[in-house]
Amino acid sequence: MATGWAGDGAVNEQIEATVKDGIKRARSRLPQGPGLTHCESCGSAIPEARRTAIQGVRLCVACQEAADRDATQFSGYNRRGSKDSQLR
Repeated sequence: MATGWAGDGAVNEQIEATVKDGIKRARSRLPQGPGLTHCESCGSAIPEARRTAIQGVRLCVACQEAADRDATQFSGYNRRGSKDSQLR
């Protein structure tokens, strides 16, 4: 396949790098360490079932939903950039 100035396999390497970056970003957002009994944002109690299900939980359900909404507004990836800006 002709890809201009890109070397053989450059497109696949770029796709693999993007996937690896996405996985690394998702893992960095996972909770770590001991969970809290009360939400660090609003102070309400975190139910035992939630603390058991999610290791390192720090937010109640309502605050977690708000944090997830805020996080999805900024993806961090330039999906409309030129081809040259997307290749590494």
